Order: sequence, then C-alpha cells, then structure tokens
Amino acid sequence: MSNPLYRRVIVKLSGEALTGAQGFGIDQAMVERLAADLAACAKLGVELGVVVGGGNIVRGVEVSTRGVPRPVGDTMGMLATVMNCLTLEAAIERAGCEARTLSALAMPEVCETYNRKRALKNLGKGRVVLLGAGTGNPYFTTDTTAVLRAAELEAQAVLKATNVDGVYTADPKKDPKAKRYDKLGHQEAIEKDLRVMDGTAFALARENRMPIIVFSLADKGAIEAVLRGKGRATIVGG
Repeated sequence: MSNPLYRRVIVKLSGEALTGAQGFGIDQAMVERLAADLAACAKLGVELGVVVGGGNIVRGVEVSTRGVPRPVGDTMGMLATVMNCLTLEAAIERAGCEARTLSALAMPEVCETYNRKRALKNLGKGRVVLLGAGTGNPYFTTDTTAVLRAAELEAQAVLKATNVDGVYTADPKKDPKAKRYDKLGHQEAIEKDLRVMDGTAFALARENRMPIIVFSLADKGAIEAVLRGKGRATIVGG
C-alpha cells in the first residue's frame, strides 16, 4: 500500500455531501461512510482538519432573499455547519478515531472555541479536528474558510470534495463537451471563472501557494484514495 502524499490536510466537505440520496438534511448512512473514510485517513498518520458546509440545513444567502438581513442569514448558516460537525464527530468516534469540534463562534456549552494553538494541539494528538462556523464572520464561504484554516494550520493541501471527479471547463453534467483538467494554476482558475471554489478562496490559496485537490466523493474511500495518490482528481496550484 502506498504511503500518504501529505502529513496534514484540510478536507472540505459540502453540507450536501451529508444528504446522501435524500437531497436535504442528514443521511446517517452517508455520515457513517464519510466518518469511516476520515477515520481510515487518520489511522494512516495523516493529520486531518475538516471544514463542512451547512447547505443541507440552511443557506444564508437564500435566507437573506426572504427578508432576513444577510449577516443574520449567514450566522444561521454557520450554526448549521456546527450541527454537521457534531454529527460527524460522533460518527468518527464510533469508527474508532478521536475527533473534536472547534467552532469559530463561541458556544462553550456545545463545543470548544477555535483558536490556532488548540487546533494544532488536537491535530498533534491524532484527532480529526472538525472546524465549524466558518470564519465566524458573514459574507465568507466555507471554501474560503478551508483555505484560511489550511494556511493558519500549515497544512500541505486542501482536499475539496465535490460530485464530479475534478475541475472541468464547464459543468460536465450539462455540457457533454466539457473538458477535464488534470492540473491548472490558481490564477488560471480565477481568470476562467471555474467555480468549483469561490474567487476569494482561489486568491487566498494563490497567495499562500496552497494546492487544492478537487475530487469526487462518489466512491467509498475516496478521501483515502486521494491521500494515497490513487484517486482521480484535479490539482489546482502546487
């Protein structure tokens, strides 16, 4: 078996990844599958931080179109990410690996508050660190959060899980002529407006020379496969 390519990474999961086939909320079978994959990666000796979106529960941007101020809507979205982190934390521990949720919004009765030293200490103990509540500020996506935390925690890469096996020139589910990239630069991704991550995330990754590995979660063990260099993926930067 090949050794992992990285010693420390941030895994970015969308909230929708937790819905499985049901399209909304939390599908427990999918949560257990993701947790088993993350636990297997941790058992390889890889230090894992995980940023999870909240779109399976609430999207701040959508809420703000219904009369709720955007900062309030984004805060609701941040709270949803913490719910997802707590769900994954419990599942990862059932899979035989320690995990801790750290929230950018203080909620000490629920979980620990994020700070860099605390996160590094937990990573050093082999725990999967679930990074909730985004950056703690409105107007920033969890994509940007993933790159920010990767830079702060000196991770070697961001692993961006999607529903396609890399970055394409267009949505391959809508355009059969879309071409897949094996590798491209951060600047090229920005200039071509390839929306697998938002522009702020790409710009931050470029400034910190942080590679982003884009891959599909369709198969079981997809995260571990990417870490071993066996999964099909697109490398942005690096």
